[in-house]
Amino acid sequence: MMKVLVITGGIGSGKSMVCGILKDKYGIPVYKADKRAKELYAEVPLLIESMEKALEVSLRNECGDFSPGMLAEVIFNDQEALRLVEDMLFPVIKADFALWAEKYTDEEVVAFESATVLEKQQFNGFGDVVLLVNAPFALRLSRALERDKVDEGKVLSRMACQPLMNRLSDGESDDRIDYVIQNDASASDLGEKLREFIEKYTLTKML
Repeated sequence: MMKVLVITGGIGSGKSMVCGILKDKYGIPVYKADKRAKELYAEVPLLIESMEKALEVSLRNECGDFSPGMLAEVIFNDQEALRLVEDMLFPVIKADFALWAEKYTDEEVVAFESATVLEKQQFNGFGDVVLLVNAPFALRLSRALERDKVDEGKVLSRMACQPLMNRLSDGESDDRIDYVIQNDASASDLGEKLREFIEKYTLTKML
């Protein structure tokens, strides 16, 4: 029976690198939930319509196309609006993931990558094994700044939206996490730590 490996971690932790290694070296298909969510807004017109109705605001630009920036402005610092959006978006993501996973029924393991999966109650109990990719807050910040080439304030604002990930970076534990990889050294070190995870955890407890 196919197992779902959940990969999570804060901004700049190295989730994308881990997913790349899992896919390229170990042949594990990866569903990138955060990236896919942005695509679903365009692919599921009724999703935007439902959000506009619930929020009582237009989320489209002058050309009539969905504007992610307008949505971001609406839900920024408005927890009720954010809850309404997530209550509509997350079931669509789950359904899309289930449809995607049907293409890999012959695989032993598929991965679901999301930065916020542990932050959201709608995903409580989701997946079979949870892998946290972690790094100190300062290191995550410097990586994000180098990668995105944006103002530090913008990165800090985004990181502030991941309170659990920040607490985990500071040493807090979470019983929902099955395995932690500290990505605080080189790419080769990360690869070795992931190999240890695959050998000691994935292959013995998932496959």
